[in-house]
Amino acid sequence: MSNPKTALVISAHAADFVWRCGGAIALHQKLGYEVTVACLSFGERGESARLWKEGKSLDEVKAIRRKESENAAVALDVHDIQFLDLGDYPLDLGEEAQARVVDIIRAVQPRFMLSHSQYDPYNTDHMRTTEFVLTCRMIAQAWGHNPGEKVLGAPQLYLFEPHQTEQMGWKPDTFLDITEVWDKKRAAIECMEGQHHLWDFYTNVAENRGNHFRRNSGGQAGGRAAKYAEGFQSVFPRTVDEL
Repeated sequence: MSNPKTALVISAHAADFVWRCGGAIALHQKLGYEVTVACLSFGERGESARLWKEGKSLDEVKAIRRKESENAAVALDVHDIQFLDLGDYPLDLGEEAQARVVDIIRAVQPRFMLSHSQYDPYNTDHMRTTEFVLTCRMIAQAWGHNPGEKVLGAPQLYLFEPHQTEQMGWKPDTFLDITEVWDKKRAAIECMEGQHHLWDFYTNVAENRGNHFRRNSGGQAGGRAAKYAEGFQSVFPRTVDEL
């Protein structure tokens, strides 16, 4: 039996994968990929204001955030979701966390990976995650790390769209049409009850990227009628046989 097609999303907080690449997850699951999501934290301190205002305890906030993310994962047909519970604001990305994520990368053997923009002054958890992911990817490629294990190849790392795009130095070079799975992404978005203010924001982002997809797939002279899309920035050169 051939190895399954796999992909890995590494999300700083438990909701990030929904807003920023939920469409890519659902679409690739539909294409036969097994997509794993690793949430480094629940976003319990910094991204759960409504729950704290309601007087919830830390354990209650974590439990609610976990359930919301699990529901969203079901809506997106995620193959596997893992919660590392590393805390947030700031994330604890020490050697133990590094070893755990390297193990996940080697176990999944992703054909491509997805994570955050490389710069984010509004939320340093995000940009620290990407530096951390690049380090873990490097370690997973090293033959001398846990010799005998299957080493990682060279999967592309795509950086998904940050919240304050213009402030992050993030420049998309890849647009993905997610129109056929938009209903799944919107359903996942609506699972994130603690962040209602982002539901329509990220719907609008998807509509804007749909316009960019149309313009770049042929413009007004025959562009594909994509209504919703997601944008990504690739870190490494892409190798192709034709353009």
